[in-house]
This record gives sequence, structure tokens and C-alpha cells, in this order.
Amino acid sequence: MAQERIYQAAWETKLQQRLDKPTNWKDVCDVIYTDTQVHNLPYIAAADEPAVATIFSSAATRMTLSNVVTLIAVTQTNETLSVVSTEYDAVYLDYADQAQSQYSKWVDMGDLLGKKIDERIEALVLANAAGQTNLGDDGSGNVALAATQLTVSATNIDDIIRGVIEQIQTANGYKLYLERGGFVEWRPADWTKLVAFMQANGYTFADEALKGGGKGMLGKETMGLFHYVSTSHTANHLFAGVRGVVKLGLLKSTYGKTYVTETPSSSTAGFLSGTAIHSRLDYGFKTPTNLAALAFDVNVAS
Repeated sequence: MAQERIYQAAWETKLQQRLDKPTNWKDVCDVIYTDTQVHNLPYIAAADEPAVATIFSSAATRMTLSNVVTLIAVTQTNETLSVVSTEYDAVYLDYADQAQSQYSKWVDMGDLLGKKIDERIEALVLANAAGQTNLGDDGSGNVALAATQLTVSATNIDDIIRGVIEQIQTANGYKLYLERGGFVEWRPADWTKLVAFMQANGYTFADEALKGGGKGMLGKETMGLFHYVSTSHTANHLFAGVRGVVKLGLLKSTYGKTYVTETPSSSTAGFLSGTAIHSRLDYGFKTPTNLAALAFDVNVAS
């Protein structure tokens, strides 16, 4: 009978050799690390802003006593970012497995759990459409504030980029756009189309895209936006807008920490002979009302 022998020395020894998913949430969100459950975000609504008024129309009327300045009380509105959602990832390692297998070391498992948590945040950010503005097809193939799905192609991907910038400008977000930069998180297939467009157009674009297949564009500004790639999108949705508009709250005291429990209690009786390891994520999202027009839920076809 044929025998199969697997020698441990022939295996990779580090769990970090896994295929890590791309994570961009630290770049595109305003990440607030806090131990406060409720984070206040006060603002003045556009309807409550004091209007500019005319006191006099000419030098002749400048000293008239009737030229009185009317004082307006400013009303502030408060919104809150609540860090109340919790998720976790946990493993159990038997003491014998820890002794007999170098792939069962709890320090490596803690590293893996940390990566899983970061990847989970990426998926949560991309699924967080609440409060964001729909961007899609206006019915004639143009990019507009619509929920109809766009089909991303090598011939219209530049239109989508310009459409994102146009809607930022239309919403009076140009100053924030200049300060923070605009962005799109693409799917891998969309990225291929973006590189194809760049390779087919212009000198600088073509040179940049031809060197290394466009990998140098990742997370860098091209055509007025920062471009990212993710494999964690919700189906038929992309995330775009001005960086730092969406607030992501993370509980500072638990994020990035690994909790280790020796001989944890059994679910039935007694205890387990091993180590329990878990990491947790306490988080919350908020897209401020006065900035929601600068965060886009881009509706795209598969």
C-alpha cells in the first residue's frame, strides 16, 4: 500500500504567509479611537446658518440711525457616534496540539485573529451605506445621484471618476476635497479596467500604468482621486467620496488586543485542557448629516 509522508520541515512556518485581504479603512474613514460609548458631533445645519444682510446701500445712508444690525441666535444640532456594536473571533488550542505542532502557537493565532478583525472592519466599512448618497446611472449612462446600477467598463471608468468629482463640487465639498482628497474603492475587475484606460491614454498615464501593471497607482492620486482596491465589497456597491467623511469609532481599550485564557471553563462541566484566545471589535459608524453628500454608495452592476 502506498504511503504518504508529510515532513514538517517542508512547510512554511509562519501564519502571516496567508493571503491577506486588502484593507483601506484607515485611509478612507475618519477613525476615532475612543473609550467613550457616545461621541458627540455637533454642527450648524445649513438652514440655521446666519444669512448675510444689507445694512446700507450707499455712503449717503451709512450714518443713518436706522441702520441697525439684527442679531441672530445660532442653533447648534448634535449628532452622535455610538460605539455599541461588538464582534469577536476566537479559537481554542489544546495543550497537546501546542506542544506537537508549531502551527498551533497561540502567539501566531493572536496575529491571525488581529488580521481577521482588520479584514472584518474593511467589510463593515464597505457595507455601511447608511446615511450615504446614492450614485449611479441617470438612465442615459451618465453618472448622477441615482440608485440605478452603472456598468463599469474601460470606456466609461473615467466618466465615473469625473462624476464623483462633479458631485463633490456640486455639494460644495470642494474645499474638503482639496484638503483631504477624494477616493474610490474599486473591485479587482474595475481596477483592471482603470489600468487599461490609463495604458491607452496619454503619456504620463500610459507610462505610469505600464510600469508594473499600474500597481504604483494603489492608494495614490490619479485623475483627481485616490484609488484603492478591495475584495470585501458588498455585491453591486462601491464606496467613494471625500476621505475622512465617514466616522468610524473603535473602542480604544479593546481594539488590537488579544485575550488569553488558560484552562477555560467547559460549556458542560469542568474545564478544558488548553488555551482559549480571542480578539474583539467594538465599533460604530456615523456619516454626519452635513457631510453625507460627500460620501457615495456607488451602485454598480456585477
